[in-house]
This record gives sequence, structure tokens and C-alpha cells, in this order.
Amino acid sequence: MSTPKNPKRKKMVSDILINGSLFLLVALWIIPTIGLLVSSFRTRFDIQTSGWWAVFPHREWVKVKEFAIPENVDPNGVMEIDGVTGTFQEFRDGVSTPDGRKVTWVGNKRLGKIQIQEHRWVMRTDFTLDNYQQVLAGKSFELKNPDGSTRIVQGDNFVGAFLNSLTVSIPATVIPILIAAFAAYGFAWMRFPGRRILFIMVVALLVVPLQIALVPILQDYVKLDLNGTFLALWLAHTGFGLPLATYLLFNYISGLPRDILESAFIDGASHFTIFTKLILPLSVPALASFAIFQFLWVWNDYLVALVFIGSKPDVQVLTMRLAEMVGSRGNDWHLLTAGAFVSMVLPLAVFFGLQRYFVRGLLAGSVKG
Repeated sequence: MSTPKNPKRKKMVSDILINGSLFLLVALWIIPTIGLLVSSFRTRFDIQTSGWWAVFPHREWVKVKEFAIPENVDPNGVMEIDGVTGTFQEFRDGVSTPDGRKVTWVGNKRLGKIQIQEHRWVMRTDFTLDNYQQVLAGKSFELKNPDGSTRIVQGDNFVGAFLNSLTVSIPATVIPILIAAFAAYGFAWMRFPGRRILFIMVVALLVVPLQIALVPILQDYVKLDLNGTFLALWLAHTGFGLPLATYLLFNYISGLPRDILESAFIDGASHFTIFTKLILPLSVPALASFAIFQFLWVWNDYLVALVFIGSKPDVQVLTMRLAEMVGSRGNDWHLLTAGAFVSMVLPLAVFFGLQRYFVRGLLAGSVKG
């Protein structure tokens, strides 16, 4: 006869699985972010020669001595250097000595040197702020090449692009929220002809991909001379964000207690008074949730900005400047990581500042049974 399972053990296993899965998801997100942050402060040489995890204590071979190739050795045969023997290829790979060191041939057969290396605990913590100075301030820097020569490199000024992204993102977040809040209140609490049909049309717009609307809108913008302006982006992001905002806020506002609104109507309050004094304060979780979605979408948008701004440098947003930087500085990872982290700082601040409303706002958009 089988015995029933222990409820405490079953709950413990369930908690381990849930918490373990959450920990794995958090680790998959936060580890690359930490690597990006650490890399943004590392020097060009350190990034090209080691991974970002080298900032933590680890063992590696460290050069302790270097001298020229002895004249009495034959690179084409078996050689004896510093008490150990081996061929040229073996010395290129490193020959271990009895005391735990390694003798390595650096260079080719004609122009080479011998390095004596020891396995030590090291930390590569040579951090610098030059990466951010080049990215943000656009200063010129003098870099040394491996052959000893120097060259002047012009930095990338991200300040203007950062301010342009703010100029685009803030109105493109506030405008659709205000319009959608009014629309959601009307659909939820006002009765007028065609209300159901209009709401069905709003919901249907959720499945329309924005890519099919870019070219027709661009043609209209060219005729109206709006292409290449902030207004073009504000209108585009407002139009693309309104269906989701209206649907999300409708589900939340329609679920508010009816008694509160009926009491306000009995006291003689108008729809505008109820909307501003009751609906907006009670809808803060839903408003904050959509604000996170909309702001992150607009801030990280590249396609819409590229189509409607084009090649105008004075109105380029941060994503466009970062894409240009990838094209011109594909090997300068110390600058790319700094530029990428600059583009991440504000979205992270917005998310963590409003994250307490995030789950409540998501539940507001769920389908009620």
C-alpha cells in the first residue's frame, strides 16, 4: 500500500525548482551586463589580450625575465636554453623547467627573444576613464602602436545623441499615455454609438506590424516636410504605441470599483473631473507599466529613427550613433563597450525606478474570466 507524499518535501522541491530557474534567468541576464560594465573601464591592451573575467584573481603565466636568443643555439635543431632542451616549436609552445617555470620563444627564428615565465596569481585591474572621455567628451587621444609609433584618434561625442534620445523618448512616452488614458476611460465608462466597433479596431491594430506602415508614412512625411525632425518620430511612436496603451489601460480602468465612480456621479462630478481626480491616481500602476514598455521601446529603437531621420547628424539618436561607431570602430571594443553601457544606463534607471508597478501593470492587461 503506497504512502502519501510528504507535503513539506513536495513544497521544498517546488521551491528549489522555481528559485533555481529564476536564479538561472537572472544570472543569464546579469553576467553579460557585469562583463560589459567591467570591459568599459579596461584598457585597449587588456581587452585584446584577456577576457573581462581576468579582473578577478586567477593564475596565469607572468613574464619574470627576458633575454636575447643565445648565439650558440641552432633554431633548426634541438636547442638547450636556460637548462632545458627542445625544438623551436616546443620552445614556441613553452618548455617547463624543473622548478615550475616555463621557457618560451617569442617571435620568429631570426628576430626572437626568450621569456622566462612563472605561474602566479594575478588580477588585471588596470582600469581607466579614458574610454568614457573618448565616447562622451569627444576628446582627441594619442595612441601607441605596437611598432612604437603614435597616432591621434578623435573621440566620439555621444552627448548630443544622448540628449536627442531624451528629446525623442520623453514626449513619445508621455503623449501616447495621455491620449490612451482618455480613450480607455471613454471605452470603459462612457456609452456612445460605435463604441464596440471602435474598440475592436483598436485591438485589431495590435496585430499590424509597424514595418508595413513605414514606407507610406515616410511618403506622407516627405510631402509635409516632416522627415528628419523630432516631430516625425513623436507622431510615429505615438501612433505605433497607442493600440497597446489603450488596450492595457482599458483592462485596468474597467476593473476599477464601480461604486466609487457612481458616488462621484451622484455628487455632480463631470467625466473630466472623475478622470483627473479618480481615474489617473488609481491607474498609476498601469500607467507606469506602459511607460516602461514605451520608453524602453523608443529609447532602443533603431529602425523607426533610421527611416524618419535619415542621415541628419544634428538629430541622430543614440542607437544611430552607436551603429555608426560599430561600423567605424569595429575593433575598438574598449570604446564600443563604453558606448553600449552609456546607452543602457537610463533604461536601467527607469526600469528599477518603476519596477514596483511593473507586475501590477502586467496583470492589469490580463484577460479576466
